[in-house]
Amino acid sequence: MSVCRRAERRPRDLFRTLFPMPSRKEPVPLRFPPSPDLVPLWQAAVDFVLTLPGAEESRSYGTPALKVKGKLIARLRSEAEGGLAVRCAMDARDVLLNADPEAFYLTDHYLDYPMILVRLDKIEDDALRDVLEQAWRDVAPAKLVDSWDD
Repeated sequence: MSVCRRAERRPRDLFRTLFPMPSRKEPVPLRFPPSPDLVPLWQAAVDFVLTLPGAEESRSYGTPALKVKGKLIARLRSEAEGGLAVRCAMDARDVLLNADPEAFYLTDHYLDYPMILVRLDKIEDDALRDVLEQAWRDVAPAKLVDSWDD
């Protein structure tokens, strides 16, 4: 009887048996590593974001990124000028650009996206943490936000 069941096995099941998928998905290779002067600044941002529930270090367009449940919080533009692209509501973005134009800026590419660019070497630590936490709140599921607020 077990011989018959093996014969009835679908080709897809046989393929999975012979070639099991790895249990953990490997990240996309890092095509644009951060420059040595950005590494400690990026690491400080990573260390803070990883304290938030569900946050993870990842990749986006071959650059280092931070996500929550697969949704982008921020990515280091290591392929360009080295700014940190952070998710930000459009109205909050305008306020930040006016409040500290030395730390916050935009390029033409980001004009229509809910993102703001941050000069990591110009922003105060508390301000960076506030912007990153708000970005996390904007994309994190409500249950995670509630667990952080409790």
